[in-house]
Amino acid sequence: MTLCVIVQDGRVLLGMKKRGLGVGRWNGFGGKVDEGESIEEAAIRELREEVQLVASNLSKRGIIEFEFENDEKILEVHIFDVGKIDGEAQETEEMKPQWFDTDKIPFESMWPDDEHWMPYFLSGKKFRGKVLFDRPSDTEYTSKILSMNMEEVENI
Repeated sequence: MTLCVIVQDGRVLLGMKKRGLGVGRWNGFGGKVDEGESIEEAAIRELREEVQLVASNLSKRGIIEFEFENDEKILEVHIFDVGKIDGEAQETEEMKPQWFDTDKIPFESMWPDDEHWMPYFLSGKKFRGKVLFDRPSDTEYTSKILSMNMEEVENI
């Protein structure tokens, strides 16, 4: 899976998830890698589909493996810093975009692991992590972290 985070002029662009996994939560932009496309191609496609932005100069900054209790599937999410965007962020059926000052990121309305990896991201560091949640977050429920390991790394 992919996740794109856009930071410009001391602000970060997040999207309010309107459907699917994480509905009702602020998040970066991304999703599944389709057959035949690279992880980076998927990240670019998802950003275009979710908020109508064309991304370039992507830099992979993190990889986090997510699991949910009582679900053996592991979601490996590749997190990208988007160096350049073309266009204006547009609301779609899936996401409603909004810019936030980096010191006012709405962590209380995001996945609970975000406040642990976002400082690495915002300071330009690379990181890896593993997170085990009880169940997915949605509009009415915030996932609980059952275990987590997050660390800075030299290379991804």
